[in-house]
Amino acid sequence: MLNNLEKYDVVLGSNSPRRRELLNDMGVTFRVESIKGIDESYPASLPIEEIPAYLARVKADGHPLRPDELLITADTIVVLDDEVLGKPADEADARRMLRALSGRAHRVISGVCVTTSERCESFSDTSIVHFAELTDDEIDYYIEHYRPLDKAGAYGIQEWIGNIGISGINGDFYNVMGLPTRKLYQLLKTF
Repeated sequence: MLNNLEKYDVVLGSNSPRRRELLNDMGVTFRVESIKGIDESYPASLPIEEIPAYLARVKADGHPLRPDELLITADTIVVLDDEVLGKPADEADARRMLRALSGRAHRVISGVCVTTSERCESFSDTSIVHFAELTDDEIDYYIEHYRPLDKAGAYGIQEWIGNIGISGINGDFYNVMGLPTRKLYQLLKTF
């Protein structure tokens, strides 16, 4: 499938091991090229739902493309009420986030941008994640053993915390991992 991509040198502009795994599982042949020095701030007036697609486009804009390249960039945020939970600054911030998520539902929004020298398409996808009540011991165990400081909302659904703490999901599981694969697949078919 996706034989149409054979004409491209597909580049994943992300260091995320989860995004690499998911794109590989989709059967896409690609290479990873880290995009460094990207300012991941966004206008304060930007609606929350638009932030991840905006950041994915910013990441794409920071990468010069050859005519034979197709670039995939992405960004994921966790939203509790109207607060965007980015990557925690430290362990105390991770504890704060996980305590806030405990026993509550939140949104995970991933934005993706697919760019060639002639075309740029972006989209976002939202999943609702329901957390069970987490004890302080469970939160401490997770932070100590899994070091989730590089993850929006201080957790990875594919890790221990997802196994014991997620009581339900409405939407795409892979979106919560950081790459809405079904929507990406549909878009890649058009290139």
